[in-house]
Amino acid sequence: RETGIGTGPHRAKDMEGIQLSHVLVLIGAAVVTVPLCQFLRLGSVLGFLAAGALVGPSGLEVITDVAGIRHFAELGVVFLLFVIGVELRPARLWRMRRAVFGLGSAQVVVTGAGLAAALSLLGYGPRSAVLVGLALALSSTAFVVQILAERRHLRTEYGRATFGVLLLQDLAVVPLLALVPLLATRDDSVGGDIGLALLEGVAILALVIVLGRFMLRPVFQRVARYGTSEIFAALVVLLVLGAAFLTQEMGLSMAMGAFMAGLLVADSEYRHQIVADIQPFRGFLLGLFFMSVGMSVDLGYMVEEPARFGAMLLGLLGLKAALLWVLCRLFRHGARDSAAIALILAQSGEFAFVIFTVASDAKLLSAAQFQELALVVALSMVVTPLLAAFAERARSQTPAPVGAAPEAQPQRQVLIAGFGRVGRRVADILTGAGVPYTAVERNAERVARARGRGYSVFFGDASRADVLAAAGADTALLAVITLDDITATEQLVSNLRRQFPGLAIHARGHDRAACEELLRLGANVAVAENLEVSLRLARDSLVGAGFPVNEADALVSRVRSQEYARIHAGLDAHAGAAERSDQP
Repeated sequence: RETGIGTGPHRAKDMEGIQLSHVLVLIGAAVVTVPLCQFLRLGSVLGFLAAGALVGPSGLEVITDVAGIRHFAELGVVFLLFVIGVELRPARLWRMRRAVFGLGSAQVVVTGAGLAAALSLLGYGPRSAVLVGLALALSSTAFVVQILAERRHLRTEYGRATFGVLLLQDLAVVPLLALVPLLATRDDSVGGDIGLALLEGVAILALVIVLGRFMLRPVFQRVARYGTSEIFAALVVLLVLGAAFLTQEMGLSMAMGAFMAGLLVADSEYRHQIVADIQPFRGFLLGLFFMSVGMSVDLGYMVEEPARFGAMLLGLLGLKAALLWVLCRLFRHGARDSAAIALILAQSGEFAFVIFTVASDAKLLSAAQFQELALVVALSMVVTPLLAAFAERARSQTPAPVGAAPEAQPQRQVLIAGFGRVGRRVADILTGAGVPYTAVERNAERVARARGRGYSVFFGDASRADVLAAAGADTALLAVITLDDITATEQLVSNLRRQFPGLAIHARGHDRAACEELLRLGANVAVAENLEVSLRLARDSLVGAGFPVNEADALVSRVRSQEYARIHAGLDAHAGAAERSDQP
């Protein structure tokens, strides 16, 4: 079969044509264009597209073998679908069920149908119109989530509704990819194709449950316990590529297999480490995929017919925004919030490129249609910052909807790095106070015992900031670092402060010098372990010698304040000396 991501008999031959010089050119182009687009607030996706267009056949013509690079780059989509599967947790979906399954489902179906009708008027066949309409209904998760996070809107009603729609759109990619080979066959109707896709999805989910429960978790347990971090990462890659290969052999797409593999580990205690290990592969290969799309796009189409592309762009943005505004009002969102949601989701996103590429390979789209659609999607992403600005204006001074009950917001968690004796006691106290937490620990046996006792602890290298990021450091109330290795603690504090400037960090240090260094590296609070032990011994000794308890407590409290004041004074002195050394 030659339909779907990662299929086709000529794949091996195409991949043999990839040269080291091509890889160097692509990396060099990305290094130039991606930071530039990020600086212009256009996003990394457009940066990768621009890099591909720059060096491709319609640009400088440095690389002309687009097919070979694209087949290899399709592995980026495979890893992307795997991460989506890992993040598909039932608890998360249930918490946002109204936004995801209500508004999100309605948006994809209604907007897809409206766009399919408009595409039919432009000469698209019924099968391609249905697929393309649904693909264009998807928005850019990368753009929108970044904008919401930067403006601290993710926890507002508007932000939660927007994120819920995006989450459903991400999930919709999987059945859409499964639908492509069915639409490519000319035997059945479109309705029958969709029915088959749904049945296929149900069968796959049943297989996932069986395999995940009885086979995969024991394998991860043994590798985590007896293997190295490199072997664990190798197992993750083997899982992704192995599942992709198996589904390809079954006649499905590789992306479908990767999504299934992600579902297998979505609820396991290893998911945070798995996501951290897979991110480098996903980031590089997905960037390569978008560059291959950029190389496939001919900018001459837009130059030849600017009026047509302008009309298609305005039609796409206007139709999506209008339909979504109506749906938001039907789901009882305020008029201003509805306008903001409709505007910020009016563009099409990165998943459209994935579906268009697969549809083009399956002959559902002609070369001209692929060029036309890819350019329209890219243009819609270019205007996203402008749409976000309009959305911000639309929701300014938003009145609260009359009679609308506010949705419950999930309480922010404390993130505990390390789950030895110190971490476990912190977790016990937090639990007693009703404060939720998530702990990360790299000792597999310790994780297994703690989870058996009901602790919320996950396997992962707690000294790595990317693992804590996968565990939710970006939304955590604060991070408590209880690692026994002071070098690892210092490196983790430094990395967390750089990646998450607003995160409060409380760290465990051994002595006064260690605490000074941790504070210098960015910790908000550093607790000297040796100092606390000596203070407790001194307090108990005073009480044992006949001192009144209140006087002993007051004396120890005064000494504690003095000692920590000296730690901060030492930090200030160090900073002043460093500042003086920088002066000419």
